[in-house]
Amino acid sequence: MRHTYRTTIAGLERELPICKVTDDLYIGAFICFGDAEITVACARELLKLVPAADYDYMLTAEAKSIPLIHEMARQSGAVKYFIARKGPKVYMPDPIHVEDQSITTTGTQKLYLGRDDADMIRGKRVLLVDDVISTGGSMQAMEKLVGLARGTVAGRIAVLAEGDAQKRNDIQFLAPLPVFNADGTVKK
Repeated sequence: MRHTYRTTIAGLERELPICKVTDDLYIGAFICFGDAEITVACARELLKLVPAADYDYMLTAEAKSIPLIHEMARQSGAVKYFIARKGPKVYMPDPIHVEDQSITTTGTQKLYLGRDDADMIRGKRVLLVDDVISTGGSMQAMEKLVGLARGTVAGRIAVLAEGDAQKRNDIQFLAPLPVFNADGTVKK
């Protein structure tokens, strides 16, 4: 039997499948891909958390947050946003990179930004965007990437804050998300 967790995000109810990360850690999987309604609603609500005058650009990590940041840019009228890629691409001149640990990705991954994008970020205020923050590894890696580009982190926002991330005061989020036991009960 597959367990799920019912929650309300940006005014919309969703049933999140509970997925195994380790033998004693299960998470509620929140995926924007393919759910245009939740992507539009979350983008709208996230944009309310940080005034547009407080940042110059938005940045997210590849891949699950790409539809979200795109919709945020569309709704806010932003003409440019940045995506930290998981690998260097041939179109990235002289890329910079940092290492990242994420509970949903096995092992260490790297996040890359092309020198052209890094040059645009230099001296600018950057809003970090993610779908779910859990351990904070991806957010920390994006922060390091902005620092390497000599930009300033203007804020950190996420749709959901999972587990202990809910207690952080350096991030704004739309809704909390507990972590779970194997039987689908909320982990205390």
